[in-house]
Amino acid sequence: MAKLPRVADPNFLVGFDHSDDGAVYKLTEDLALVQTLDFFPPMVEDPYTFGQIAAANALSDIYAMGGEPKTALNIVCFPEAMDLNILGQMLLGGHDKVTEAGAVLAGGHSIVDVDVKYGLSVTGVVHPHKILTNLGSQPGDVLILTKPLGVGIVTTAERVGEASAEALKSAIRSMTTLNKYAAELLRSYPIHACTDVTGFGFLGHLHEMLNQEVTALIDSGKVPHIPEALAYAEDFLITAAAQRNRNHVGDSVEFKPGVHFGMEELLFDPQTSGGLLVSLPASFGREVLKKLEALGLPCGIVGRIVEKAEKEIIVE
Repeated sequence: MAKLPRVADPNFLVGFDHSDDGAVYKLTEDLALVQTLDFFPPMVEDPYTFGQIAAANALSDIYAMGGEPKTALNIVCFPEAMDLNILGQMLLGGHDKVTEAGAVLAGGHSIVDVDVKYGLSVTGVVHPHKILTNLGSQPGDVLILTKPLGVGIVTTAERVGEASAEALKSAIRSMTTLNKYAAELLRSYPIHACTDVTGFGFLGHLHEMLNQEVTALIDSGKVPHIPEALAYAEDFLITAAAQRNRNHVGDSVEFKPGVHFGMEELLFDPQTSGGLLVSLPASFGREVLKKLEALGLPCGIVGRIVEKAEKEIIVE
């Protein structure tokens, strides 16, 4: 995408040139469209649960842009010989999450494929002056993460029969939780930058936010995570995708002595339907954290933004 020419349209406010979570197109002085698309293969066995996760993941991009989802279209790849009841349960899971989001599932498109894949194309709305992007973090900001890390590690452990029932339950609860509730709370605060943590992992998405302009100091002891995931990572139940993330951004990261391998892997771990990562003035940090905790969200103030240093991200 980076090699494609940028569209010369003054109403095209946010595109693919800064790795944002969605595209934004201004319709009027008070209204802009937010569009996004995401789909992938199952990471859990239950088709209804998978449908919920895939929908929550796609809807998340709208919330990360400061928008409100309005309509969604199914994107389905499904084997011809597979039981259609599985397809029905998968679509029902997606439908129920779209409905919870206050949006309308308006249709979609399916193709025959050798493997199951599912997701959504989502359209939302936002005021042109209230768009959130992943750029804009300022020295003096704190970083808040609204969901725990570790779902990639837990689902990997589950595939080889090593995940506990409690760990899998925690991962599914996190992946099926809409970012709607955190996003609605955050609208009342001066957010400088926002993204959702998904396939590039915490450090990959943080790297995009910093844009080589500032440095983030991360307190590894404050990072919310699924407890069992740390132990699984120490046992090398990790993903190839996490290693790609490490290869991509590892040179921008300094891990201080005392940060264990398991925590490093949690920070590189690709997330599905991960939380919002928000940069906002430190004066609002504690207030926002308490309100997020009151919503039952396992969140944390995970770091702060300082002037640019030799390394873009320092994990302590």
